Order: sequence, then structure tokens, then C-alpha cells
Amino acid sequence: MRTVRLLTAALLSGAGLLAAAAPAALADTPTPSADPSASAQAAGPTEAGTTFRTAAAFEQGQRATADASTGDYLYWVFPADAGQRTTVKATVKLPESAARSGSSTWQVDVYDGLRRRQPCTYGMQKRTAAKDTASVDLSCTLRPVRAWADTWANEPLPGSYYVRLTVTSLPEQDLGQPISAQVEAVSADAGGAYAVDGALAAPLGPAKAAAREEERALASGWSAGWWSDRWIWTAAGGLLGALAGIAGYTLTRGRGRPSRVPPAV
Repeated sequence: MRTVRLLTAALLSGAGLLAAAAPAALADTPTPSADPSASAQAAGPTEAGTTFRTAAAFEQGQRATADASTGDYLYWVFPADAGQRTTVKATVKLPESAARSGSSTWQVDVYDGLRRRQPCTYGMQKRTAAKDTASVDLSCTLRPVRAWADTWANEPLPGSYYVRLTVTSLPEQDLGQPISAQVEAVSADAGGAYAVDGALAAPLGPAKAAAREEERALASGWSAGWWSDRWIWTAAGGLLGALAGIAGYTLTRGRGRPSRVPPAV
């Protein structure tokens, strides 16, 4: 039993050291979305592209703005890394109600670097604004970005993500009226439950690096590393398994040992 207590103390001590090292390892891994200086970053672009190739680039935490006309397709692009659950928010300031003929329906869509439309897990992706509404707010929260996926899967992968904002329904006579739009993207850490062993050789993007704006968006690098909190759970499970094995061995050995019979007098 003394040996069991010593082994148990050693295992628990190792678990304590691992738990103490976890915050330090996490601190060494840069996370753009958690950067306290994000609010101090320079303002995002003040115009939007009209196609995927001309999409205006911005960083997460920045606010991109654009003045356009009702009926235009507006495009932006930003980078997202593995382990991030990204939410895209868009606001459209509409023309004066006196100049509008009726309600309008607006929609925001998000595409990955291969221009595959990514579904929203929650958020108001499409919304109808009444004639007297001054602005409309939209949002789309994507699935957590994975570091690697099979070629047949439509999983979100690290790389460029395109935002497209447009009106999908309105009176024809309201086309061409001036609007003001703003878009931003923020991310939260999805945790080790979404960590995988594989990794992409490079961020996912179009085959031709045609847009300089996108190159600027990718210039900040990628924060994914080897560490995730999945390592903590794996180590803790191993320690618990070892303790259970030691306890079982001790109980089995105690039961199988023959009892001593006192000698007859």
C-alpha cells in the first residue's frame, strides 16, 4: 500500500505540472481574436469590391465600410484560422423612408477560399426592412474552422473567407438609391473538441493570387499550433486510467493472498 500511495502521489504531481504548463503554452500561441489591441487597429477599408476577385480585404476586429447603391453586390475578404468560430456582422443604413416605395430584404453570405458557400449555424442571415426602417442588422456565425478535412468534406478550413452583402427583394423603382454598409468579423476559440491531427500546408485560397487586397489580409500569418486543450483531457484520462489500474491490481492482490492461520496449540 505504501508503494501505491507513492505512485499515486507521483501521478497527481505530474498532473499538477501539466495543468500549470497548459496556460503558459496557450499564452505562447497567438490568437488574433483575443488580442487586446484589436480595438486600436487601423480602420478597415472604406469601399467594397463588386466581385470575388476585387473583394476589399480587412482583418478580424476591423470595421469595413462602403457607400454603394441599392442593388449592388458588395464583397469583402478576411482571414480565419483553425479553431476559430467566426461571426460576421453587417449593418445597412437605408435611404430616407420618404424616398422608398416599400420594404426591402437584405442578405449576407459567407464563402470560403474556394468560393464554397458556408452555412450559418445561427444568426439573422436574411432580414426584411419595412419602409420606415432606418437600418437593418445581419449576422452569420460559421462552424468552427478545422485545421484539416477530407477532400469530399465541406468543412470550413483555414484561409480566406469572402463576405457578400446584397438586397434580394425590393420595389424596382427603389433600385439605385444610396446606402451605407459596414461589415466586421470576430472570432471565439472553439476549443480542443474541434482539434484534429492533420494540417493544411497553406491557407485555403483561390488558385490564382489575383487580388492584392487578399494578400494584405493574409499577411498577418496564422496562429494555429500544436497545442490545444485536448492534450489536457488526454493526459488526465491517462492518469485516471493508471490510477484505476493500480487500485485494481492492489485489490486483486489483496484478495488472492492466502490468510494466515494461527498454529494449533
